[in-house]
Amino acid sequence: MLNKTIVGAVALACAAVFAPAHAAVTLIAKGSLPGDGSDLSGLTHTLENGVPANLLGGLGSGLAWAGGNTFVAIPDRGPNATTWNDFVDNTTNWVPRFDTLTLALSPVADGALPFTLTPQLTGTTLLYAREALVYGPAVPPNNHKGVRYFSGRSDNFDGDTGSLSPMDARLDPEGIRVSRNGKHVYVSDEYGPYVYEFSRETGKRTRVFALPESTFAVATKSALGATEISGNTRGRVANKGMEGLAISPDGKTLFGFVQSPLIQDGGDGGRANRIVKIDIATGAVSQYAYDNFIPALNKAYNSSEILALNSHELLVLERDGKGLGDNSVAVVKQVWKVDLAGAEDVSALEGATALLAKAPAKTLFVDLRAALNAAGIGDAQIPAKLEGMAFGDDVVVDGVTKHTLYVANDNDFLAVAPGGLANPNQFFVFAFDDADLAGSAYEPQKFKLQN
Repeated sequence: MLNKTIVGAVALACAAVFAPAHAAVTLIAKGSLPGDGSDLSGLTHTLENGVPANLLGGLGSGLAWAGGNTFVAIPDRGPNATTWNDFVDNTTNWVPRFDTLTLALSPVADGALPFTLTPQLTGTTLLYAREALVYGPAVPPNNHKGVRYFSGRSDNFDGDTGSLSPMDARLDPEGIRVSRNGKHVYVSDEYGPYVYEFSRETGKRTRVFALPESTFAVATKSALGATEISGNTRGRVANKGMEGLAISPDGKTLFGFVQSPLIQDGGDGGRANRIVKIDIATGAVSQYAYDNFIPALNKAYNSSEILALNSHELLVLERDGKGLGDNSVAVVKQVWKVDLAGAEDVSALEGATALLAKAPAKTLFVDLRAALNAAGIGDAQIPAKLEGMAFGDDVVVDGVTKHTLYVANDNDFLAVAPGGLANPNQFFVFAFDDADLAGSAYEPQKFKLQN
């Protein structure tokens, strides 16, 4: 357990050095779904580790707005809380999926917060390909003709191809966004790392966005992350691949975010990260440097999510792994703003020194920990893994129109966290206005088809 005096001093240091010009981003609502509930996948079998295949969990790995009060949320590669096999990185034949939710806000006249948030699960969509995927020793039991489901098992890959082979069945989804026409979802993955397009209605993979193999792929794949790391000198770090995903408000561009620097750029714990920009129409890829370092803490933190304010300015969620779910107290949960306008493409560069020389400056948009503390949520109750982030509809607070920012947690499918505390799927809604953006322009995502 961290010393509370030290934690407080760190928070004050961050506030003094990086306080935004208009610190008014505030929590206006919170809600949750049980951590031991069932999704709507219809699956009835049990996974290899004894966990139900339809367990509702990890919803905050990725969160995306779909218009109105409709959102989609994506869990990662599945429940890994129980060791069952020492050769597959504690993974199972969990079928990756996304859940559709309504997150309804209702004004409260006299309450601790101005709104109540009522989450409701309305659908679960399993992800699959029509093509024959490459599996390891275990194939998802619900496969059938023309439907080959992706799998969370770390041994479901072709050992003769690089990690960006689109035929690998293993998928560890971390980010999700909805297309402008509402018909597709885009998903980022840590295993490849991949960026795929899926039908929002059926879950069928409809497109693969090709990323530069020489930059992001690892040549030697393994079902064990530690083995994979030791066997490669370049590419993404195991379990630290494409973590975040953003879509521009006009629906034309995706921004993928690697969780930690690539091996050749310093690896896990380094500063020199990469943002991948993908033109959806052409598939053209460009890359930009991002500095994970927080000077006030003298440390680089991995990034969990990325969200587009407009066509060139992004919000990046940086965090530690401390808080609820870790049996500790939260210290760093911050959202930073970065502008890629004028930034140089670093596709031809590698190494921390080269990338950091091209990284645009960043500014603190909101300290989520401080905002949650201000609403009476203590550090031990702040989820360790705040990972999903999305904008939503504007609301009126005290007669003033505000924009909304939704933040969700990945509870790792653990209904009860270490230490015995309840650990549900949580959603937090923050309100902000244009002044909080310090000159940046916020453009809500434009949908051609509303729900």
